[in-house]
Amino acid sequence: MSSDYSARHLSVLEGLEAVRKRPGMYIGSTDSRGLMHCLWEVIDNSVDEALAGHGDEIGVTLHADGSVEVSDVARGIPVDVEPKTGLTGVEVVFTKLHAGGKFGSGSYAASGGLHGVGASVVNALSERLDVEVDRGGKTYAMSFHRGEPGIFDDAQGIGPDAPFAPFTSGSELRVIGKVKKGVTGTRVRYWADRQIFTKDAAFSTGDLVNRARQTAFLVPGLGLTITDARPTSMSAAAERAALAAPPLDGEPNARVEQGPVVERFRYEGGIGEFVEHLAVDGAKTDVWRIQGSGTFKETVPMLDDKGHMVSTEVERTCEVDVALRWGDGYETMFRSFVNIIATPKGGTHQTGFEAGLVKAVRTQVEANARKLKVGQDKLEKDDVLAGLTAVLTVRLPEPQFEGQTKEILGTPAVRRIVDSVVSKRMTEILTSTQRTEKAQAAGLLEKVVAEMKTRISARAHKETQRRKNALENSSLPTKLADCRSNDVEGTELFIVEGDSALGTAKLARNSEYQALLPIRGKILNVQKASVSDMLSNVECASIIQVIGAGSGRTFELDQARYGKVIIMSDADVDGAHIRTLLLTLFFRYMRPMIEQGRVFAAVPPLHRVVVVNRGKPNDTLYTYSEQELTTLLKKLERSNKKYLEPIQRYKGLGEMDADQLAETTMDRAHRTLRRVNVSDAESAAKVFELLMGNDVAPRKEFILAGEGLDRERIDA
Repeated sequence: MSSDYSARHLSVLEGLEAVRKRPGMYIGSTDSRGLMHCLWEVIDNSVDEALAGHGDEIGVTLHADGSVEVSDVARGIPVDVEPKTGLTGVEVVFTKLHAGGKFGSGSYAASGGLHGVGASVVNALSERLDVEVDRGGKTYAMSFHRGEPGIFDDAQGIGPDAPFAPFTSGSELRVIGKVKKGVTGTRVRYWADRQIFTKDAAFSTGDLVNRARQTAFLVPGLGLTITDARPTSMSAAAERAALAAPPLDGEPNARVEQGPVVERFRYEGGIGEFVEHLAVDGAKTDVWRIQGSGTFKETVPMLDDKGHMVSTEVERTCEVDVALRWGDGYETMFRSFVNIIATPKGGTHQTGFEAGLVKAVRTQVEANARKLKVGQDKLEKDDVLAGLTAVLTVRLPEPQFEGQTKEILGTPAVRRIVDSVVSKRMTEILTSTQRTEKAQAAGLLEKVVAEMKTRISARAHKETQRRKNALENSSLPTKLADCRSNDVEGTELFIVEGDSALGTAKLARNSEYQALLPIRGKILNVQKASVSDMLSNVECASIIQVIGAGSGRTFELDQARYGKVIIMSDADVDGAHIRTLLLTLFFRYMRPMIEQGRVFAAVPPLHRVVVVNRGKPNDTLYTYSEQELTTLLKKLERSNKKYLEPIQRYKGLGEMDADQLAETTMDRAHRTLRRVNVSDAESAAKVFELLMGNDVAPRKEFILAGEGLDRERIDA
């Protein structure tokens, strides 16, 4: 490399070139997550119009050709000429970074858009983008190719491959039709640029539906319609991936539905209805609504009459709206939003909410300490949040976020305002003399104190157990075949089904870093059982003891004795059931193991095919599904290769020789592991509750409806 380095080596990226060069800076990534982020940017522009009181309908359509269209009936993007640039409002919005109506101009009191880059970033990362605006009795249109305005020749069909002619002397906002007086709105349709996004990037109907439902809750009266008009209910890439991989728990691959999928959402109850939708446990209190506002001052750059940026002190108003209720469970379900933009990583508003809530509850517990038999113990945040389902929304002009993805709110003054509003209103509820609120407040305080006592008792038990282990050198279960290595990250615990599989696995394992723990058949269904029943169950207690990190709220991931936990069960219905029961145990009582990607399912083969070779040793091939076996046999027949019959079908791990088990399932160099992920804990919790919970009626309806079942895949 040359040591010469001067100003001529520097690059200045103009306009949208910076977006195409570094897309991750603006949308986070170029996979499916980034693709969906682009769609959120377009949808949020329409939602901001609805928040400002313009338009109550938004439509999103995933077209069969891979494009996506977002339409609204709001004011429509301005079509007149912006004086500084000499360009129409439409071209400014879609081609200029940091341009828009959300910089304190008075067009929006509170909005999700802040930086003025959303529409232009989507345009830059699209192979083609078409925008139509209904305004002033006319329909205006403009098209772009990778951010450059021009005209597509759609004589042979509409699409990104149509011939494109860029504008040369000046851009043209075409008038393509007329509309009735008073009719306004915007329609944006774009094709994502496959030069930018990865090949497997695809729009997720499930994510889109969840986001639309969430937005409908946050903006009462706003109707959102989602239409998936693609040939199947999933992308082609996702479908191929699903069909290629054997199912994790013996379930069939995702069902492919023909025809468009249409979902419509409109709610009038707002976030109170949202909380009822999110809650999964029995109600301990009603849904309580907390509303209030506060003001603060901040110094921000403002444009003066001459177009210069001048630091100006302005007064802001922050509106707070909270809906919350406690249930009889101990899981916390919390959602926070700023101007309808989700903030999954929290921020100052969430910190203020938790501080105000804990302050109000702690004060009332201390005031009733004698009645509640609290003693000298102190409440902690987790005691108050146990069993809480809450939705927090704040609305304020020009909030400060960390990055374009807006996952964390950074405006410092919001913490104080939310803290004050929540603590004041919660104190009123907890000291209310109204009959219903008084009874529910008393029940809540008892629940919170019970959680505190449970935490203290569990901590004391854990410390006692640790001291006992240290003093008495308490041994692990005798049936555990432990490994020799003390390096946690490199060790693996295989949970195997039965003693027969254990015998084979002992011969197949590498005892340096692979430990084995056999279980006897199907363990307790912990979704139905109580904590005491779970702890008294021999198999569940053994698993928790061997992992060594505790359970439930006292689980500490850094205390786990193994880097990986691998469930190795037979490839039949019983094996799938056992795996499901074990995953239920991990999901409910050792969830951080799953969230950190440390729980895996082994993938043993279903078939062993011995290919006959003349004059040299035979080849041994393994297949992992009936479909894969059929494909292999057809391939061998086309190649005129013979194979020994009958083909061995493994019904259990005990049928394998040690070398076969090692080669296919346990040897790191050749095996396949399937990581168990919890990408959406809310959806996962609902599935676990449906399939494994106490409520039988929904499970019966699910089974009778045969939802997603393919009888040919049932191994029985």
